[in-house]
Amino acid sequence: MGARKVVVVAKEDIPEMSTIYDSMLETKSIPTDFVPDGFYSNVQEISGNVSAVPFKKGQPVLKNHLYSPGADTGIALQVAPTKRGIAIPVDEVRGVAKLVRPGDRVDIFVALDVGKGASMRRESFMLMQNVVVLAAGVSVQNNIPRLIEYDSTGKNAIQTSLTGDTKYSTITIEAEIKEAQDLVYILSTSPGNIYLTLRNPTDGTIRARLPSSTADSILARISHFNISTRFCEIPIALLK
Repeated sequence: MGARKVVVVAKEDIPEMSTIYDSMLETKSIPTDFVPDGFYSNVQEISGNVSAVPFKKGQPVLKNHLYSPGADTGIALQVAPTKRGIAIPVDEVRGVAKLVRPGDRVDIFVALDVGKGASMRRESFMLMQNVVVLAAGVSVQNNIPRLIEYDSTGKNAIQTSLTGDTKYSTITIEAEIKEAQDLVYILSTSPGNIYLTLRNPTDGTIRARLPSSTADSILARISHFNISTRFCEIPIALLK
């Protein structure tokens, strides 16, 4: 028998742009003549990286076929054709306490001032429904669990977990081009007036547009509710 080397191979089919975990890899002893350039011999060297190409079961995992978690992994491939990815600012109030995660679906509401002069009033309304969240900060939908950065020396790696990160200040959503255009206008004039509501993942209902809410419409609804409540409290004998 000739010389052999230990090579890390895919234990299962691995799709492109997937985070690679230890459980997805194994080692095999391969004759030296058949070992490709850029091979790995240690599973730990690969774990946590992202596949730049799809791997078939048994295929060697090579250095030029991997991305380190970061800008190279991106989200462009996750944006549906004909749609666009656009970032909007969020905080604890406007962004559901920053509990929004990549893959969630949200409805987007805005509050805008309409009219001029004495007739100006603020209205709130639903702008978009069932919107896919592509990213929360730098946490993207392919669920890369960590971000690897290096200090100023370039030698020491700093790992940040992205799974429970709430430090983000933007989310990236998927939108039709006209929706993205509308959002650009709102972001340029009233960026603090965009609010998210979180959907149940099984709820794909698209509702008919509701009338805009104003101070008058809210007061009218409260007044109607109070009148109805008082009416229900009147003893039945007095209504006969």
